[in-house]
Amino acid sequence: MDRRATFPHLRQDFTASIVVFLVALPLCVGVAVASGVPAELGLITGIVGGIVTGFMRGSSLQVSGPAAGLTVLVFEAVQTFGIAALGVIVLAAGLLQLAMGALKLGRWFRAISVSVVEGMLAGIGLVLIAGQLYAAAGMEAPASGLGKIAGLPEALVEAAGDTEALASLAVGTGTIAVMVLWKRMPERVRAVPGALAAVALATLASFVFSLPVAAVEVQGLLGAIQLPGLDALGALASVSMIGTVLAFTLIASAESLFSAAAVDRLHDGPRTQYDKELMAQGTGNTVCGLLGALPMTAVIVRSSANVQAGAKTKASRVLHGVWLLLFAALLPSALALIPLPALAGILVHAGWKLIPLRTIATLWRGHRGEALILVATAVAIVTVNMFEGVLIGLALSVAKTAWDASHINLEVIDKGAGPVQAYLSGNATFLRLPKILDSLEELPQDRPVELDLSGLHHLDHACRTALENWAARHSSPGTEPVQMTGPAKAEATSG
Repeated sequence: MDRRATFPHLRQDFTASIVVFLVALPLCVGVAVASGVPAELGLITGIVGGIVTGFMRGSSLQVSGPAAGLTVLVFEAVQTFGIAALGVIVLAAGLLQLAMGALKLGRWFRAISVSVVEGMLAGIGLVLIAGQLYAAAGMEAPASGLGKIAGLPEALVEAAGDTEALASLAVGTGTIAVMVLWKRMPERVRAVPGALAAVALATLASFVFSLPVAAVEVQGLLGAIQLPGLDALGALASVSMIGTVLAFTLIASAESLFSAAAVDRLHDGPRTQYDKELMAQGTGNTVCGLLGALPMTAVIVRSSANVQAGAKTKASRVLHGVWLLLFAALLPSALALIPLPALAGILVHAGWKLIPLRTIATLWRGHRGEALILVATAVAIVTVNMFEGVLIGLALSVAKTAWDASHINLEVIDKGAGPVQAYLSGNATFLRLPKILDSLEELPQDRPVELDLSGLHHLDHACRTALENWAARHSSPGTEPVQMTGPAKAEATSG
């Protein structure tokens, strides 16, 4: 049997899988270390994202694994509840994603304001950059996002007087420089992913010059697995842990489905089935939770590399998971050679790419309200925490939408004699009530008023009550009465 007939895209998918593996390897390790967990847990999540989630239906070319976007949240969870509870949190989030996918809620994530998602990523990026700058210098970072940023000047001054800190910073800075300049290298050289090249060069430099920098600690793939215990399962009853589970679920789902929409724009193949993709992510996170590994999301960096490398089917992402498994099983000691500041440099670069500077500038020129929501969400995440910052962004987005939807117009026709005709049109909600009442109070009180409500698409209870009270005051003894008219539809929409 002709293999080309059975697997028509085997060559393209095989080549793409190697590229994605090379891109994913340093990111899996870097995200794990930045999250405060063993490096092997990042590889486990990458393996599950490839072999388990990769086989499932949803988005054929999207690649899943540990994401920089969840690093801050995972680190906070590990610091608060301990690493033993991480698996339980990820397991619960995965089961919740499965339930949402089964209830066909995946498509509704597309209704989340893009400004909130971009603001979430910007806030994550800022905290990630600040935290990894401490790691690049071999120093311990403050716990809070605001503390990380506020303490940077003092930390840099302290590092300037420490030889080991300066050496560590040099490795981290060199890693960032290689990644930034890698795009300008010849095309043949760029066949090697920039992140892998940067880590390899940093590792080589640290070895050749015997630099006093910390390296990744290795404990073996099987040794890193932590099955959820009964104590950790019991902790799910706490409100704080439930909030963390919801944050994992919301952020991982939103990031995955927004990534799917972006990947769909990169290729002409089958479109994403959002509910099935959400179930695929849920299955992957359930398995990761049972293994005590990091949570997974679809990752745009790996996904775009997969598409650009010529992948045609899901085989490429499955094979990339196989290569990660073989590496973790056969060459675990290679991880111990990687300097930690190099991984910090990779994540500083990744954090910078999370900050949508061009989007902010574009929104400011055309939609300033959306730009303010984006910035407010990012600031809230930095100053408060991840979950509450996202909730603040969502609340602001809903409030803006309600305000924008509450368009109201009052047209007054005064012919100088006879009744004054006032015509209300649009949506009369409590948000526009002050404007409505101010306009009505300016109508003359020495003549009758005909208030026509037939142009209203919606009249809520607060506005109807306020209009009736205004009409009663305007019709008090010694003034002309107000005549209110409107269709039955306006009555039906009140309250």
